[in-house]
Amino acid sequence: MDEELRVLTERLRRESEGAPDLERLATTRDHDELAAVLTAPGRPLWARELAAFRLGSAGDRRAFETLVLLLNHRDPPRCATAARALARLGDPRTARAAAALATNELRVAYALHPVRLLIELRAPESVPALITTLRRRLTPHDPFTKVALACVEGLGALGDARAGAVLTEATAHPQLAAAAAAALARLPG
Repeated sequence: MDEELRVLTERLRRESEGAPDLERLATTRDHDELAAVLTAPGRPLWARELAAFRLGSAGDRRAFETLVLLLNHRDPPRCATAARALARLGDPRTARAAAALATNELRVAYALHPVRLLIELRAPESVPALITTLRRRLTPHDPFTKVALACVEGLGALGDARAGAVLTEATAHPQLAAAAAAALARLPG
């Protein structure tokens, strides 16, 4: 069992209160059994998360919808698990979904993992979504500094010149200034 699956299983073992299904779902090689968990009525969230992670990590696109829902969950460990599986999934819809979640102002409190996923994917949607998300975070007293900082660092890592203006704006924000200056230094030209 790889380390990520082991950590996930340990977290879900506590949540599931030792349900006997847990070990079977963690070890089965039957993708149809895992996919059935995603659509069966009444299955607990921990079972759906484990099945989606296993399918997504194996490149089985039946996990896509569940992983996107988990990517936008209020529980950060669930978001992180979904992001890791989505990065491995290789589904062309992933970047669009992550961009939609990252730029959704009604769910900005949960945008950190979609932002990080966009950076990892390096998809055409990544830079525009990060610019939009960061620009919205540059308003006075915005409480989502972690999201803004992830955008700044991601734009620097992606090295796209289109980010120059918003990164320059970010240098005026004390909590972002150093990271924004470093990101600007990584841009071409």
